[in-house]
Amino acid sequence: MGTTIIGVTYNGGVILGADSRTSTGMYVANRASDKITQLTDNVYVCRSGSAADTQVISDYVRYFLHQHTIQLGQPATVKVAANLVRLLSYQNKNMLQAGVIVGGWDKYEGGQIYSVPLGGTILRQPFSIGGSGSSYLYGFFDQAWKEGMTHEEAEQLVIKAASLAMARDGASGGVVRTVTINAEGVTRKFYGGDTLPLWHDELEPTNSLLDILSSSVPEPMST
Repeated sequence: MGTTIIGVTYNGGVILGADSRTSTGMYVANRASDKITQLTDNVYVCRSGSAADTQVISDYVRYFLHQHTIQLGQPATVKVAANLVRLLSYQNKNMLQAGVIVGGWDKYEGGQIYSVPLGGTILRQPFSIGGSGSSYLYGFFDQAWKEGMTHEEAEQLVIKAASLAMARDGASGGVVRTVTINAEGVTRKFYGGDTLPLWHDELEPTNSLLDILSSSVPEPMST
């Protein structure tokens, strides 16, 4: 479950956020993976647990929601999408390692966040956190989250929370991606590791291999 995923409601929509580290045991297999996956135009899912399991759940749900939209002639609601995720997770709970957060906006209930942890239960919450990094964030969210936040306040909360978890949790790291979903549509943002705040006496990166390679100009070969 090495991940940090976050979903927050604000006054007008929702913001989803996630780190980007995918690990295989102690090895970082991908340092810039995208853990926020689109299900429909107005619903996204943050994935934690087995990458293969959460990807196949997302693929199935996306297919079913496409069929649902064709049959009804209108977009699926966030509640329908979240319950499809719950159904697949619960029916296959003995074979899957998947904990996800479904977030989106629809014209009936506005911005919504649903948590679907291991085992396939479902819970609608004003905010939700998941993955191994969430262990370090419960107290922070109890103190920092408030009802009726503006978009800017909610986005800064997600970025701050993700960077805090990445500083403490060895299985979380890389960059932070956010997705904002509201009545106006969807906005994706990317925050590189060098733009995130540092915590707990973290050191600034210096003399990294990439810096050395980018600054050095190879000598021309002499004949």
